Amino acid sequence: MRTISDLGFAVPDILIPQEGTDLKKWAVIACDQYTSEPEYWDNCSKEAGDAPSALNLVLPEVYLGTDEETAKLASIAKTARTYLDEGILKALGTGFILTDRATELHPSRRGLMAAIDLEGYSFEPGNKNICRATEGTVLSRIPPRIRIRANSPVELPHIMILIDDPRGITIEKAFEMAGSEGLKPLYDTDLMLGSGHITGTFIPDGSDIAESIISGLAALKAANKDGLLFLVGDGNHSLASAKAHWENIRKDLPEEERLNHPARYALAEIVNIHDKGLDFEPIHRVVFNISSDEFIAKALEYFKDSGIELNGDTSGKQSFTVVSEGKDDVTVTLAEPPHSLAVGSVQMMIDDLGLECDYIHGEDSVRKLASSGNTGILVPAISKDTFFATVEKEGVFPRKTFSMGEAFEKRFYLEAKKIE
Repeated sequence: MRTISDLGFAVPDILIPQEGTDLKKWAVIACDQYTSEPEYWDNCSKEAGDAPSALNLVLPEVYLGTDEETAKLASIAKTARTYLDEGILKALGTGFILTDRATELHPSRRGLMAAIDLEGYSFEPGNKNICRATEGTVLSRIPPRIRIRANSPVELPHIMILIDDPRGITIEKAFEMAGSEGLKPLYDTDLMLGSGHITGTFIPDGSDIAESIISGLAALKAANKDGLLFLVGDGNHSLASAKAHWENIRKDLPEEERLNHPARYALAEIVNIHDKGLDFEPIHRVVFNISSDEFIAKALEYFKDSGIELNGDTSGKQSFTVVSEGKDDVTVTLAEPPHSLAVGSVQMMIDDLGLECDYIHGEDSVRKLASSGNTGILVPAISKDTFFATVEKEGVFPRKTFSMGEAFEKRFYLEAKKIE
């Protein structure tokens, strides 16, 4: 591992399954997906069968609070050590991996496997670290993941880190260089349960491509006066758990051992926010036990000092749409909103008034739920162009602000890294 302290990351020592492993059975989707669909995870288990699989090294959150949680926590560390001892997980050496993910929705989403320095990451609102959370962290979700890290010798990441690289001087340039050099993929596999295809190309440390990647990240950091380079797109709670685990270890380490301890660095996939294969979907709201007329009346009072209008001109104003079964949609505009995002202004009202709500993906689902005395709130998607600037200004987005793609597009566990 080579640490790049001033850029908040390291060139990692990556582990991948040994040659001959069925990667379609090995790779499995992020543990925080399909949390209300145990049948999905049953199908994963059937697909993996008795073959070596990352499914045996992670705890799907569908099992939290069940008897299976205890059993799986007990087996994860044992299985990880077996995979290491038997050579099922093999070391590549120090370097990056360039990933290219294809799904039925997008032919390509490019990424870079690297290790984030947890000393440079914070999820505290308003921090000025080089790596920052984008949404509020729910502390109750951290302990189960810490228990895994405290016992397992390896980590498998589903963390996706965003960089703001509109010119494509980092990941895109690395792919161009790899293509011109004719580099062959390290792995090339379909993913289970119709989740697409992924290839990965190893970039050894010290190569021209690796140095170009580091130079590109250095240029991005230098261009941002706020000191921001990395934002957490997916997997904030996994990164927060890695941070908490590192802090538990750090306090008992001599100073000279802290810089290069493997638990200090969390493996993650870095993705350019401007990648065409990366979609930002809005997460809408449904407010329960309140009619749309009642909600609008409360909004008129709550936003009375924010230049609120109904069905007015939206140009240059913040807006969201109130929907209800059997009634025309009502567009609410705010000339002087209390938050820089419409979803933020809406969430402030919901929180301050103590309204009961749920967070819904997809307009059709919102309209179906906006009946029987419930009200739907449709919010606009976040702009990629202002994403980083909004975090710099607001600190973190309101909870459940955005989703990066559909569930089946989330990152799969494939690579691993030692953490002890």
